[in-house]
Amino acid sequence: MLEKQTRKELIDKALLKAGWDVNDKTKVAKEYYIKDNISLNESPYTYDKNFADYILLGNDNYPLAIVEAKKTMINAQAGKQQAFDYAKLISEKSNREMPVIFYTNGYDLYCWESEIQAPKKVLGFPTHDDLERRQFLIKNKINFTQVEINSDISGRPYQMQAIRAVTEEIEKAKSKFLLVMATGTGKTRTCIGLIDVLMRANRVQRVLFLVDRIALQEQAVEAIQDYLPHTTIWPHKNEKDLVYGRRVYVVTYPTLLNEIQKETCRFSPHYFDLIIADESHRSIYNTYKQIFQYFNAIQLGLTATPTDRINHDTFELFNCDKGIPTFAYSYKQAVENVPPYLCDFEVLKFRSLYQKDGISHSTILETQKDKLIAEGTDIDSISYEGSDLEKKVSNRGTNELIVSSFMEDSIKDPEGVLPGKTIMFCMSKAHAYRMEDIFNTFYPEYKGKIAEVLVSEKKGVYGKGGLLDKFKNSNLPRIAISVDMLDTGVDVREVVNLVFAKPVFSYTKFWQMIGRGTRILDLDKMKNWCISKEKFLIIDCWDNFDYFKIKAKGRDLKAQTPLPVKLFRLRLKVLQAAITTSQKEIVDKQKNKLKELISILPEQSIVVKDIKRKLDIVKAEEFWDNLTIDKINVLENSIAPVFRVLSSCDFKAMRFENDIIEYSLMRITSEDSEAEFVKQKIISNVKKLPLSINTVAVQEKLINEIINHKRLDKANDSELEHIITSLAPLMRFRSKQENDFVELDIADRVITHEYIEFGAENEQLSVEKYKQLMELKIRNMIKSNNVLQKIRDNKEISDDELSELAKNLHNTDLDITQDKLQKIYQNRKATLIQFMKHILGCEPLLTTETIISNAIDRFIAKHLNYSSKQIEFMMVLKKVLIDNNRITRKDLTLAPFTQLNQKGILGLFDKIQREEIIALIEKISA
Repeated sequence: MLEKQTRKELIDKALLKAGWDVNDKTKVAKEYYIKDNISLNESPYTYDKNFADYILLGNDNYPLAIVEAKKTMINAQAGKQQAFDYAKLISEKSNREMPVIFYTNGYDLYCWESEIQAPKKVLGFPTHDDLERRQFLIKNKINFTQVEINSDISGRPYQMQAIRAVTEEIEKAKSKFLLVMATGTGKTRTCIGLIDVLMRANRVQRVLFLVDRIALQEQAVEAIQDYLPHTTIWPHKNEKDLVYGRRVYVVTYPTLLNEIQKETCRFSPHYFDLIIADESHRSIYNTYKQIFQYFNAIQLGLTATPTDRINHDTFELFNCDKGIPTFAYSYKQAVENVPPYLCDFEVLKFRSLYQKDGISHSTILETQKDKLIAEGTDIDSISYEGSDLEKKVSNRGTNELIVSSFMEDSIKDPEGVLPGKTIMFCMSKAHAYRMEDIFNTFYPEYKGKIAEVLVSEKKGVYGKGGLLDKFKNSNLPRIAISVDMLDTGVDVREVVNLVFAKPVFSYTKFWQMIGRGTRILDLDKMKNWCISKEKFLIIDCWDNFDYFKIKAKGRDLKAQTPLPVKLFRLRLKVLQAAITTSQKEIVDKQKNKLKELISILPEQSIVVKDIKRKLDIVKAEEFWDNLTIDKINVLENSIAPVFRVLSSCDFKAMRFENDIIEYSLMRITSEDSEAEFVKQKIISNVKKLPLSINTVAVQEKLINEIINHKRLDKANDSELEHIITSLAPLMRFRSKQENDFVELDIADRVITHEYIEFGAENEQLSVEKYKQLMELKIRNMIKSNNVLQKIRDNKEISDDELSELAKNLHNTDLDITQDKLQKIYQNRKATLIQFMKHILGCEPLLTTETIISNAIDRFIAKHLNYSSKQIEFMMVLKKVLIDNNRITRKDLTLAPFTQLNQKGILGLFDKIQREEIIALIEKISA
């Protein structure tokens, strides 16, 4: 295609789609020379023999952008230098900012904001408003060192360090970043703090915040409204349809992907200046990569997955060299900080007989066999593995055992009656509702309010006053029974119990689930029904911790080939096999089927647009005349993968079609044993079609012929296609067999339950249970113990009185000692008096470590313009002071400080800053 034709048929249309009418000379100047003396009121621009193919004009008639066009057969990048020269010429002659540079061959389009970053391949032109906004930001940008971080939003040192790490990289012209921060460390607040800095520095105006579920959308909107109250946000209140013109959009991945695939998409590829992608794990790369390809913006990924477990594809998506994120802050760092930013946890391992050994004649308790026989059950027919529970069989006795053990061992409220806020993770929705029924049966006094199933499709889950809102903010329900919905992202600080009532095989998901309990309580905002939270308890009913200890990464989940991709490739294999065996009728039929499949690819999909040149070639009839090996490779490697974008198909019908095509292929290639296996699979699915439904009954004759093994054996290629056409649409009616799932109600028993030992008789209780009883015991003792009364009243205690108190505590039935208190509270330096004051509610447990940490953190919060390296220096200083209790001036120029800068403090701070730090150290030491 010649350049003139390229412009007319491809580039002009692409510009028009972005609102640029090439025939409107007030908006677009094309094929004109650039003049030596540029006048803002004069068009066209001319200069010697140089001319730009298109100039996109701003409101003041100054060029916002230059577009250099090349014909389709020339690499678009050949126009890069030419376009740059024109833009530079315009800028120099007018003494104004550089226009944005575009160069294209009609298929590939590159955008180059030469003053701030390297060229990028983009998927469309910006609108007039986009370019005006981008030019304003470029012209008015402020150096980040002049913009302080708002400590009311992101005041923790590591949050400030994360923000500085990103802004420093932006100054180096980078545009993709990845933050790895443990669940509960405030990823959302860190991002809001970053948005605030970027907006005040005139680097961004429009922000897209992507989340993977509605609950997280509501949570993010609420947080942004709290911390950026003057920013317009979508959605506002109950808005459902996306609207134009807001500053911040909080959108779920599916909603945004659906929007950009519309012909009428209201967002150009340049609409947003910043994209924040929450929960940036493998599915983001596989399923939603199109979003990141579509938008030309700064892109920031967030994940709580530990750095050594992040998939390579995620690092690649955010351009992280050698698997190193922009910034990382781990769960271990957060827990070990003084004071801790996250709660640590204890694990109570629970395992029942049937979970371990399965349910069969040999494992069923003798007391239950008579019950089953009386009910008419054939005991010999019962044979299930432990892993079959809640998949092939449900046993109420096992579920009752989990509920009763939880109610016994869970962390309770101050009265020791109701469990604290709890999330119970179940295997399926049916399992969740069975658990809810058991809670209601066991505890009818709570009138069905103690536990609630929270699943996305349940009416009344979301919104103000919904079940999730009540779980967060009301006394009841205490237990949220979840199936996936609460596994990630939902922030309920009051959660003190997690129950893993299902096995987990993904390391990433496992830690996301643990993260539901890691939040520290804000003591100033505690609800009256809430309890203090030093740790939280995990009751592990399926040996998940053992599983990940043995095989830390969990099961290696192989990436599944999407069904539409698999179907296209199968038909391609049938075509190849038919060519090899000279079966022309099959060749022609499969060519037509492949062309039909290609024709349904959504043209608005980013993935489809990205290979438009190849698709245009493949759609031409001459491509199919002589299918060479090279052409087959194009179909296999370039076209087939694009079918992953088909997300609204009838997958049950497609799976049946896939089986028939696979059967056809096995027959053509004479793989008889494989063909027989696939045939039996087809027959099994056809058997499940219910003839009681009229639509299905119409095909009764064909169904019976297939079931009776007559039709498939003799069917040729045309007849197999007829079977697909007739039966595939009916597969949605396929019913489960009656015996697919069995429900039993037989008693189970506990075989694994780990405790803490105490007392002369080595009595056993869980750590948390012991702690509850011990605190209750001490609070009750105060009524008759003078020493405890004096501690409560902050009166002086003699050594003899302290010894007498220690003796009295030791002689209780709980055998309370200072050593045991130090272990339980994980505080090896606190004294007995400090523990008593803490338990009696007089004062929190403050250690030297806490005093040092608080002082350093307050100091950092006062220096909001510190760089990421300077913040890191202060964090290292905190650790050294905690470890050694003292430090000299000379020490600040030695290791470990020289690992940050070879001169230590001298290389990172000026004289005034150094003296401030020395004064801080002296104050702490005093």
